[in-house]
Amino acid sequence: MSSENKNPLISIIILNYNAGKLLLNCVESVFKCKYENLEVIVVDNASSDKSHITCKEKFNKIHLISNETNLGYCEGNNVGIRNSKGVFIVILNPDTEVDPSCLNELLNAYVKNGEGLYQPKILSLYEKDILQSTGNVLHLFGFGFARDKGLKDSNQRNQIEQIGYASGTCLFTSASVLNRVGLLDPFLFLYHDDLDLGWRAAQLGIKSYFVPSSVIYHAESYTLKWGAKKFFWLERNRRYCLLTHYSKETYRKMLPSLIVVDILVWFFYFYKGFLGSKIRAELDILQNKDHISKKYNEIESKKLVSDVELVKLFPDEIYVPANVSSVTTNNFFNKILATLSKKAKRSILS
Repeated sequence: MSSENKNPLISIIILNYNAGKLLLNCVESVFKCKYENLEVIVVDNASSDKSHITCKEKFNKIHLISNETNLGYCEGNNVGIRNSKGVFIVILNPDTEVDPSCLNELLNAYVKNGEGLYQPKILSLYEKDILQSTGNVLHLFGFGFARDKGLKDSNQRNQIEQIGYASGTCLFTSASVLNRVGLLDPFLFLYHDDLDLGWRAAQLGIKSYFVPSSVIYHAESYTLKWGAKKFFWLERNRRYCLLTHYSKETYRKMLPSLIVVDILVWFFYFYKGFLGSKIRAELDILQNKDHISKKYNEIESKKLVSDVELVKLFPDEIYVPANVSSVTTNNFFNKILATLSKKAKRSILS
């Protein structure tokens, strides 16, 4: 960064959907940041609780954009990004509160490490010594999960480090990076949007980083709890990412293991009582095969880093929160998953 531009404009995009008082607390924390060259854009997805109106009345400095309908997480944020003027962009959930030094630390990390997608340490808003994410992890079979979630924060990760992908809860990057990678994929609507973005960035050689000195606090899933709707979006979008991000050759080599994984997922959804969500996810994928084919060709044409290079970085196991699956079930699932992952990797790398 040039010496004459040490305080570049940072645009904060906060997408609101009936967040109530959480939105007000979030915006208030942003305005308490030590970094002052800010543009705060609140995009409202047709909220019925009028929280966006209350927010504008309390914080007149914000730029409020009111969408006529709920465009979803992805396109809602894209509206804000398209209307931003900043050299740097932050996508920030409305159910968060940021530490006053958060932006300074993210900017410093970007200056030090270069182009990339960056996330802070994310702690629970209600248990401020409990971690929610020290970086998100992408699994070979399309599962995404937050590292160290639920653990007590003891500064166990105290260095900037490369991660699978940066959490959309608070994602910091430059406008120039987004111009290269592209915006959030509207088809995803919500969930796995950050996984998709980080994966597309990695395919261009753009890395994701965890910045432990930057801290935010997150209420988590204030709109959708762990239920049928959330399971539908997670599974539908996992399948979508697998079909659009891997080359046909890679997918073919993985297919035997993927079939077994899918059988396990069917059993998992049945066990959790969300079989209908899995069926709807599969039907949605079939109904959108033309769009998926088009997206596949678009991503494949832009790749600079091969699947072979990226899968070397993917872990063999996943972490499932205790409120989703028991430790026993998780251990059993991971034992099989790790075996299948190693088998698939051997096939891809051969």
